[in-house]
Amino acid sequence: MTRYIVLLRGINVSGKNRLPMQDLRDILHQLGYQNVQTYIQSGNIILDTLENKSEIIFKIQKAILQKFGYEVPVIIRTISEWKKANANYPFSTENPKIVAFVFLNQTPTEKTIEIKGIQDDEYQLENDLIYLHCPTGFAKTKLSNNLFERKLKVIATTRNFRTVQKLLALSE
Repeated sequence: MTRYIVLLRGINVSGKNRLPMQDLRDILHQLGYQNVQTYIQSGNIILDTLENKSEIIFKIQKAILQKFGYEVPVIIRTISEWKKANANYPFSTENPKIVAFVFLNQTPTEKTIEIKGIQDDEYQLENDLIYLHCPTGFAKTKLSNNLFERKLKVIATTRNFRTVQKLLALSE
């Protein structure tokens, strides 16, 4: 049995794609996943299964589409991948309010991208992950999911430092 952290992109944002966490947990239990936990309302899931990542993604997307009528991008990591991402954060975590992780659904073919006007904000692309350090604040940064998706031709979802830490703690 493998434990995974599953991230849903774009649910419960500004009243769009409403997905109550109890309904989500019910769906995941019906799909046969074990030790299912959700954290906050933004689509953070911990679960155990013998299935591989592709099977999990397919089944969750299909179940949400059938029950709620919309498609949701799903990104998944093993606990060891999550720990590695956390341990390798390259910038200061002194102020956790300006720290985030952008999880990608695949490793992009582009290794560098040019982004103008990001002021003091920083990012570092590492395979299927982008580390963010945004002293200007997340409300003002140009370093968004949409920008990375457009430039890298991948699906991206961002989690702040505290969420990454909490999911790690809950998974252990």
